[in-house]
Amino acid sequence: MTLDNAVISFAGAMVLISLALGVWVSPWFLLFTGFVGLNLLQTGFTGFCPAAMIFKKLGLKPGCTFK
Repeated sequence: MTLDNAVISFAGAMVLISLALGVWVSPWFLLFTGFVGLNLLQTGFTGFCPAAMIFKKLGLKPGCTFK
């Protein structure tokens, strides 16, 4: 698994988990869904992604996007 795949998979999992928590626990968890979306948007514009930095330190090889 490359760094790019890990970041995209992690973001998708966070969106689905926070959506489920928002439906079944408290609607306030939908703020976390919004936070993930905003982070994805700013990553698209700036290229800075905290999750990518963490996965890189864990030893994942970079793909085309995060080098």
